[in-house]
Amino acid sequence: MLVKLFLVYEEIIIATKQLINRQIRSPQVLLIDHENQNRGLIDTKEALQLAESAELDLVIVSEGKEIPVAKILNYGKHLYQQKKRKQSSAKTTVKEVRLRPNIGESDYTLRINRAIEWLEKGDSVKFQVRLRGREHQNRDRALDLLERIVTDLSQAGKVQSLDKGSLIVQMVPG
Repeated sequence: MLVKLFLVYEEIIIATKQLINRQIRSPQVLLIDHENQNRGLIDTKEALQLAESAELDLVIVSEGKEIPVAKILNYGKHLYQQKKRKQSSAKTTVKEVRLRPNIGESDYTLRINRAIEWLEKGDSVKFQVRLRGREHQNRDRALDLLERIVTDLSQAGKVQSLDKGSLIVQMVPG
């Protein structure tokens, strides 16, 4: 069972890697040149010569069932653009932490340490102090707790918003 999992994992790695230049083993490719013109079915050696004459790379863009689609492009620039697209699509998440004004010291340090980890990872953290019943009479304790959170997290992040009315502070990495 373990061997099968390893083989599947190995196939995934092979499938995600793009073949370039001399790594292409197919005798013929459907070629798209560097000006995005469809050249149709062409021998791989001839496609490589065209890529070399343009001082670019021949890259397999799509593995077809029989004949792969290849494109002449700058491979380094292509990898850079893919990386940028991937980074821009990754959203920053907002982690939310709810506290009470009479939180214990160990619970407080645990929440602060988790928030520091999240901020270092690149997520933003939203702290909300919730009041119930007679706790509304001691609103100043909740405000002191928010100020304490801000000072404890000042090394890992900066304040994006501080709403003393609804007792919410949002920290972003920084």
